[in-house]
Amino acid sequence: MTTRRQRSAHETEVPSAAVGLVRPTLERLPAYVSALERGWSADNLRGEAAIRDELARIAEDAEAFVVQQTDREAGGREVTLPDGSKVARIPGFQLWIWDGDFCGAISLRWQPGSLDLPPHVLGHIGYSVVPWKQRRGYAKAALGMMLVHARAEGLAFVELTTDPDNVASQRVILANGGMLVGPFTKPAQYGAVPGLRYRIPLAVA
Repeated sequence: MTTRRQRSAHETEVPSAAVGLVRPTLERLPAYVSALERGWSADNLRGEAAIRDELARIAEDAEAFVVQQTDREAGGREVTLPDGSKVARIPGFQLWIWDGDFCGAISLRWQPGSLDLPPHVLGHIGYSVVPWKQRRGYAKAALGMMLVHARAEGLAFVELTTDPDNVASQRVILANGGMLVGPFTKPAQYGAVPGLRYRIPLAVA
């Protein structure tokens, strides 16, 4: 059992019957694997290919997989984009949305010394809730909790992107103080298709 002293600074304690953010651990990994096996992936663009890759990495070295979910020094393996190209990783970490079981994942990434992101990184924050846990307000709650971590990193704002027809995600962003920056065209690695860019200002103490 994880004690209060052992908890990561990135972990939001989950009381009974509540949703929170927890750090990936070997003890929680089977629930994550189960979600992958049921067809969910945080990478909704690569789909089945992303699921196969993650399951293979976990089978090869589960402990390394868990450790690599926090990569503040950007020392992990390259990131595979939807067109199959590979790019260097930037600093960031992933937390799991948890209500006593795995509900999804949310990640924060940033570029040291700059509020800008490389063109191939579509936003500071990305999140995905498993289909069987949707429509419970989990994405809204998770984004709100992740904004606390973004402030702690000293970010003055975060940008998030959605597809124009992803009304549910747009509502989540707006509910957390997001403002529409405007439409944009995604990079060629993402198919050069339309997207919407939002910005959430952060009051940094």
